[in-house]
Amino acid sequence: MASVSRLSNPNFTSSSPSLRYRSSESKPSIAFGSLSSPRRVVPASRLSLQICRVGRTSLTVKCERADGNGAQAKRTTLHDLYEKEGQSPWYDNLCRPVTDLLPLIASGVRGVTSNPTIFQKAISSSNAYDEQFSQLIQSGKDAESAYWELVIKDIQDACKLFEPIYDQTVAADGYVSVEVSPLLANDTEGTVEAAKWLHKVVDRPNVYIKIPATAECVPSIQKVISHGISVNVTLIFSLSRYEAVIDAYLDGLEASGLSDLSRVTSVASFFVSRVDSLIDKMLEQIATPEALDLRGKAAVAQAALAYRLYQKKFSGPRWEALVKKGAKKQRLLWASTSVKNPAYPDTLYVDPLIGPDTVSTMPDNALEAFIDHGTVSRTIDLNVSVAEGIYSALEKLGIDWDEVGTQLELEGVDSFKKSFDSLLGSLEGKAESLKAVNV
Repeated sequence: MASVSRLSNPNFTSSSPSLRYRSSESKPSIAFGSLSSPRRVVPASRLSLQICRVGRTSLTVKCERADGNGAQAKRTTLHDLYEKEGQSPWYDNLCRPVTDLLPLIASGVRGVTSNPTIFQKAISSSNAYDEQFSQLIQSGKDAESAYWELVIKDIQDACKLFEPIYDQTVAADGYVSVEVSPLLANDTEGTVEAAKWLHKVVDRPNVYIKIPATAECVPSIQKVISHGISVNVTLIFSLSRYEAVIDAYLDGLEASGLSDLSRVTSVASFFVSRVDSLIDKMLEQIATPEALDLRGKAAVAQAALAYRLYQKKFSGPRWEALVKKGAKKQRLLWASTSVKNPAYPDTLYVDPLIGPDTVSTMPDNALEAFIDHGTVSRTIDLNVSVAEGIYSALEKLGIDWDEVGTQLELEGVDSFKKSFDSLLGSLEGKAESLKAVNV
């Protein structure tokens, strides 16, 4: 295994800075059963999630075809989602050929997110990277440096495809996200330097540098934003951490000293389905009728309250002062939108989270389901009082939301580290084989 300093700052080009980082290590209709006044908390006994299914057809959304030059797509629910409700649908996947994104863009996709696990699957399961990797190794690159070149080429190529959307929306949409090394998740300064390096080498206006919302990296977010670099803050699982992320964005904008803030943007990636996966297990251990009735409701409820917090924080005198300099709101991005429990409707983490100035990033299965039978309607703040009731009911059952967020954050970081290490190990083995052949 290579050192963290090499992982986080590979010798990408002769001009890349020499930096050493420290590391410590069926169409569903979904509704809450009780509608009440906008601010009144609903008792847990009156909360229910009603699910109806009807037949559905199949739509395949893959990036495994031999070419990406598909026919012009017809208008889809994704177009309606953006044009009618102001939510941007993004695609949570990236692999070669990157031109496979073209029919998705034509179908209404307006951005792309990636992470170490996505690249681990893409590179390890495809021969599309072999030629470039072989050339890089033969030119003297080590496996880690080659990895970053593979990733950055995909990001640059994807950015080019989404640049028209970026231009048309004046930097409001059309972004492609690339994440700093997950080995830096607990390293404040190392993350700042990695973000600056990635931003420099990708060199595209519509790239988002992904930074995890760990306690150590919240200050990194502020510093990176203050340097005028746009950021996708990832792995947010709790309201308290989300508020800290918003404050870091606002602090960064204010510290930038820029007179024009219109090109410094951000999204806050609030994870959804993983919340239910963990809390559902807790509820099943409690096993009371009330606890079991709350399964599958925690994630959407917390997300609704996150949107209310978003509305509160991006208003008032402080925010208005930044708007005068061209600042854009840090949009909420719903991540982890695929359904883990097959008993739940397959659009559970998309349909109820629709609202203006938000993003929903969807992997293949969620994207396919929503295009096929998703419902386009503003839902995120339809029943905030119900969400409050669910949130409170879970607390009364002993669910500590901050502890849930901490556990999910640790699991998320660990998962990305394992994917990162696994891929690098595989590439190092492949590199040694190539070197042996050429001896």
